[in-house]
Amino acid sequence: MKIIGFADYYISEWHADNYPAWIKQICEEKGLDFEFKYVWAELDKSPKDGITTDEWCEKHGAIKCNSLKELCEKCDHVFVLAPSDPQKHLEYASEVLKYRNNTYIDKTFAPDYATAKKIFDIASEYGTAFFSSSALRYASELDDLRNCNGVITYGGGSNLAEYVIHQAEMAVKVIDKKAKKVRVDKQGKNQYVCAVEFDEGKRATMLFDPSYGFGLCAEKENGASVSRSVNSDFFKYLIADILEFFTSGKLSFDTNQTLEVIRVREGVVKGMEKLGEWIEL
Repeated sequence: MKIIGFADYYISEWHADNYPAWIKQICEEKGLDFEFKYVWAELDKSPKDGITTDEWCEKHGAIKCNSLKELCEKCDHVFVLAPSDPQKHLEYASEVLKYRNNTYIDKTFAPDYATAKKIFDIASEYGTAFFSSSALRYASELDDLRNCNGVITYGGGSNLAEYVIHQAEMAVKVIDKKAKKVRVDKQGKNQYVCAVEFDEGKRATMLFDPSYGFGLCAEKENGASVSRSVNSDFFKYLIADILEFFTSGKLSFDTNQTLEVIRVREGVVKGMEKLGEWIEL
């Protein structure tokens, strides 16, 4: 039995609340030998709902660790969560990656490209395999889309800076070229239009409105156009890929795309302060 632990900034949040059930379900479906058991959270009480780590553990049948070091020593694999606090990922990864166990680091991977590169460098130093991704990479609606000429993505969330990661992940996956520059335009109070130029003249337009579900329109290499709303069970597919990676150590995609996603996201965040200007990446 391989033991899984969660490292989080505060444990009572949506990802930590839902991942254990998916882990259990996928293990049962695929006959995998994993058990989610331990948690460590830097903050004992969630600033969102006031639930403490002890209360969360009682509800989810988990055991609290008193330090990140203790969590790493007791677990075969760690999920570094803190999905809304990517500025914490470098600190947590610096400890977790030392143990050389296959590791997953939740979205948003890092607050900027420089920090993302530091995490990759730490993993390389210790020879630790890891990956990070938005769950939207795993939407089955993207499965047949590669090297697209262009893509229009759309999606929502509470704010652009945090939730644009999902659209950036989709755009980078289906275009698979190096991003060159980003421009952000705003209309009304909460709507944004983000343009991304890639090598070879390829381009993405990312539309944000808080009320949007996720979807995309893409032009394939042959010029054929497709339009799809995302309705697949992408979070479950993400967890399945994490467990496969924990088992085999094999990555399902080129993690250089993770750095590319962060470059795009960083450009969008900078572009929000310089509306209508091209931000060179």
